[in-house]
Amino acid sequence: MPIGYLVLVLLVGAERLAELVVARRNLRWSLERGGVVTGRGHYPWMVVLHTGLLAGCLAEVAWAGRPFVPALGWPMLGLVLASQALRWWCVRTLGHQWNTQIVVVPGLPLVGGGPYRLMRHPNYVAVAVEGAALPLVHGAWVTALTFTVLNALLMVVRIRGEEAALTAGAAPASP
Repeated sequence: MPIGYLVLVLLVGAERLAELVVARRNLRWSLERGGVVTGRGHYPWMVVLHTGLLAGCLAEVAWAGRPFVPALGWPMLGLVLASQALRWWCVRTLGHQWNTQIVVVPGLPLVGGGPYRLMRHPNYVAVAVEGAALPLVHGAWVTALTFTVLNALLMVVRIRGEEAALTAGAAPASP
């Protein structure tokens, strides 16, 4: 296993754990203000998929002997870093309203600033880019393809659930 790639995947895993800490804190904040959690049925599948992404990256590189190809690996690393920046821009912009689960605090306005002024679901763009790019940093194309397909299917369910929850529980958008 190439040590640099192992470190990269472990750092992404540590970032995911940091997300869960923030999400837990934000969930507590939201529930104290009457927040409603919806879409719980798909959430365990998201956890499995994202854990599988990290494991798949390492397993495919180790077992299939995927080489680092600089012409592919360096641009993909750039995309991984860009996706992290976009994700944390989303977290910062949403503040207490950001979560890994679908949580809506009734009466709070939809956030329309930061990356949300440019697109409706920027966090999901970050996840999709990272999920394709992270495996491809070291040529793990089977993991990249598998994650991309499964994530797209899961995002259909997730976005429908989130849109329904936001439409039912949020006030008009704020800048």
